Amino acid sequence: MASSSRMALRRLPLSARISSPAVLRTAPLKSVSQASVRSYSRLSQASNSGLLSATSRKPQQFIEIASFYNVQTRSYADKIVKVPQMAESISEGTLKQWTKKVGDFVEQDEEIATIETDKIDVAVNAPEAGTIVELFAQEEDTVVVGQDLLKLELGGAPPENAEKEAPAKEEPKAPADSKQEPGSKAAPPKEEREAPKEEKKAPAPPPSAPKKEEPKPAPPKQQSSNQPFGQREERRVKMNRMRLRIAERLKQSQNTAASLTTFNEVDMSALMDMRKNYKDAVLKKTGVKLGFMSAFTHACTLAMKDVPAVNASIEGPNGGDTIVYRDYVDVSVAVATEKGLVTPVVRNAEGLDFIGIERAIAELGQKARDNKLTIEDMAGGTFTISNGGVFGSLMGTPIINLPQTAVLGLHAIKDRPVAIDGKVEIRPMMYLALTYDHRLLDGREAVTFLVKVKEYIEDPRRMLLA
Repeated sequence: MASSSRMALRRLPLSARISSPAVLRTAPLKSVSQASVRSYSRLSQASNSGLLSATSRKPQQFIEIASFYNVQTRSYADKIVKVPQMAESISEGTLKQWTKKVGDFVEQDEEIATIETDKIDVAVNAPEAGTIVELFAQEEDTVVVGQDLLKLELGGAPPENAEKEAPAKEEPKAPADSKQEPGSKAAPPKEEREAPKEEKKAPAPPPSAPKKEEPKPAPPKQQSSNQPFGQREERRVKMNRMRLRIAERLKQSQNTAASLTTFNEVDMSALMDMRKNYKDAVLKKTGVKLGFMSAFTHACTLAMKDVPAVNASIEGPNGGDTIVYRDYVDVSVAVATEKGLVTPVVRNAEGLDFIGIERAIAELGQKARDNKLTIEDMAGGTFTISNGGVFGSLMGTPIINLPQTAVLGLHAIKDRPVAIDGKVEIRPMMYLALTYDHRLLDGREAVTFLVKVKEYIEDPRRMLLA
């Protein structure tokens, strides 16, 4: 009876054998090791696909036990890591870099890959600890949210012990060679004996060699005749997603807004004196470096009280037919990075003092340089300040960051002669440029706003009374 039941069970397919009650009556699972079960998992897959014949399969008892154990464990042994959600407006990106490779062990939340989007770089982290088994995409491939990215075999431990044992195995190789020559206790190898002989022969030929090589200046003449204009090389590099997005938005701004720029100059003497007198005390007390951006940001928020249209925007179809006025000011601060210009946002700048603004700008700037900005850091923004003066710009016309209405451009501080109370004096001067959308702002309002900012900067005490 036992042999007939085994024969009947053997005729059944593998899936039927796994669910058969006879499987549960086989030998205990303790007799099957983890390694044998892993090896069987590959065998069972090949058997199901028809790659193995019935005669080449393992003994029936092993198949039944391993199949049952495999069903219990393999369902959660591997995990497919998918492309994570990035933002509502982002559905795809470019797989820029794999920081791990197949066979590497990763800890939970350890970074595995970086996906570049048109706004930010998204880090893909390991959901659990395990070993990378397979990668489903290559670098520079376009990946979509929810797409399979890699397979992770869960569990295990980092191969630290193997790395430590490797040098220990190599050490006993040295005495093994010495046993072959019992007569010599500490005889050096042949390579070490031959090395000094070569060194003695080496100094003999040098005097004759340079005499033959000196009268051969032919190569420079050939280069000058074949390439009379020097080297003319070209490189073509594919634009990254952020640069493509910047180009698209700037061109859209030029095509949509009726841009116009008005200029003014501001005497920075009073603000520079204030910063010089209090920057050390502020740094010691708060740990924040006092700069000029906080003063200009605060001055702009105060000037917007008199000219609220600067903080407004146009919305609606067909170019817009609705003006949106806001009672809050989210200032976008332009920060230059290696990949392009980004504009993280200082939220509710109208409620922050100098220290609060400087702290917020410093944190956003550091995140931008470390490629750690999130979508929330750059979303929104009602007004932009761009400081090209840090790069030495004397004057320029910034482009509006739609759907905003205006952008203020700051420039380099230069000592110039100016008329002060009928006398010519040398003062540190800066040019200001306000580019605005003429569809919403008239020239009078734009100039009024810029003059207000100028007055606040030239006499910072005015900001305490506004």
